[in-house]
Amino acid sequence: MVRAVAGHSRGSVSFEFFPPSTPEATLRLWRSVERLAPLGPRFVSVTYGAGGTTRDRTLAAIMTIRDRARLDVAGHLTCVGATREETLEVARAYRRLGARAVVALRGDPPKGTARFQPHPGGFRNAAELVAALKADGAGEIYVAAYPEVHPEAASAEADLDNLRAKVEAGATAAITQFFFDTERFLRFRDRAAAAGIHAPILPGILPIENFEKMCGFAARCGTHVPEQLHRAFARAETAEDRQLLATAIACEQCDRLRAEGVGHFHFYTLNNPDLTFNICRALGFEAVPLSIAAGGAA
Repeated sequence: MVRAVAGHSRGSVSFEFFPPSTPEATLRLWRSVERLAPLGPRFVSVTYGAGGTTRDRTLAAIMTIRDRARLDVAGHLTCVGATREETLEVARAYRRLGARAVVALRGDPPKGTARFQPHPGGFRNAAELVAALKADGAGEIYVAAYPEVHPEAASAEADLDNLRAKVEAGATAAITQFFFDTERFLRFRDRAAAAGIHAPILPGILPIENFEKMCGFAARCGTHVPEQLHRAFARAETAEDRQLLATAIACEQCDRLRAEGVGHFHFYTLNNPDLTFNICRALGFEAVPLSIAAGGAA
């Protein structure tokens, strides 16, 4: 069994943000960064649209987070809709901004496309992307892992083989798809260790801001939503009830993971910081005021 070693009994956290598309969303992103940066994340990540559709916005977000909040940032990269050189140039642009870490993903097929098709001259899969990033001077390289099996995988064994290929290509750690069945994550971690995969596997935690919307996400990525969650949210009558319930669910999940040796949690914030902040505080992460540099938002 692989156990993460934390530098503090509480462990560590990281946060995922997505680049804004409107002035209002820009303010929301920056509020999220200001709210969560005092928790001292090990890193934050910024997502990247298929085929570079958010390239400029992703770069602007990384630049602002680095310059103003002085956080370590991992920029996302996908294999969708770009040549190898175009993809590597994005990673180099990240590094020029001081962000050496990368989240290397195959990426989802573009809307209207049933399955992923490599771009001519592009990377065929995430393992190829990882190997090229490693050779090109990238720092930390994070990849995706799927405790409940990627929806397109031929089998659980094939999915695990794909993760091993990414780690052998040079991945530093894996971040999982969000899940609510903690036992499935623990079994997956043990299967990975038995298969010779010894890179850290960081659990992805999705705070439940909106239960119906979360169920839609879960259906698309193959995440099982336990029946008790359906019953609990059906009984939650007010917004405050739902916030308290979501906090309790995430804290119980993280406490169980801690008891099994997990030392790091990666939160999918959806650029909604308050619930994630409250969960982290309940887990014992202290908020330390930071000196935020002056300047405009991302």
